[in-house]
Formats: sequence, structure tokens, C-alpha cells
Amino acid sequence: MVNALILMLHNARATARQAGTTGRASRENDLQILVVEDEDLIRDVVVDILEGQGHEVLQAESGEQALQLCAEVAPDLIFTDVKLPGQISGWDVAIRCRQSHPAIPVIYATGYTQSDPRPVSGSIMLHKPYRLERLLESIRTLTRQ
Repeated sequence: MVNALILMLHNARATARQAGTTGRASRENDLQILVVEDEDLIRDVVVDILEGQGHEVLQAESGEQALQLCAEVAPDLIFTDVKLPGQISGWDVAIRCRQSHPAIPVIYATGYTQSDPRPVSGSIMLHKPYRLERLLESIRTLTRQ
């Protein structure tokens, strides 16, 4: 897993450099994205990539923190790990955030197959380790950018 994270970090930096030099992100396409991930390294990599693309990123390391952020703002997209510490899973984050913001697109990430999937409609599932290019493609698909 550590080798996969190191490779992911290396690829993320290369992708961020490429995005920064190509100027693909424009102000009109910026999104506010809620990233829910309890693994610090993975969260940092994802945040770096998304900010490199010009997006504003809100961060949560637990389902409880994510729900608090959803109560304060309506993000344009939620990217959440499925298995989170505490009582609230990524499935729960999506379901409960959508109660007050029904149109929020959701991207799930998981390395586990032990729980029954409960994705909300109009969502995408990424399996860890995922390629960061696949994450960016998923964001574009769900937000039509």
C-alpha cells in the first residue's frame, strides 16, 4: 500500500505540474469540492491535484466533519472514501448531504469490498488504488466540464 501511495504522489505531482503549465483550469469552471479521506497522504495528494486544477477544496477526515461542512456550505461535488473512522461512512455522508443539497454529484473511493454498496444516484465509484487521471475524468463527467 505504501508503494502505491508513493507512486500516486509522484504521479500527482506530475499531473499538477502539467495542469499548471497547460492552464486547463479556468475561473468559470472552478468547483468547490469536499474531499473526505481519513488517510492524510491520500487526502494531501488529492487536494494538491484539485487545487492545481483551480478548484477550491474543503477537507474532512471523518464523516462527522464532512456532515458539518455540508451543513455550512453546499459543495459542487463530494469525493469521499467509503470506509471512514467513526460511525458515519462515506455512503452516509453522501446520503445525508444530499438531504439538504439533492443535486450534489458524488465520487466514492474504496479499497474494501466487505460492505454492500449504497451509492446515491448519479455517482461514480473508484477502486483504490485509482489513477488520478481517472478522478479528474470522473469530476468532468459528473459536472459536465
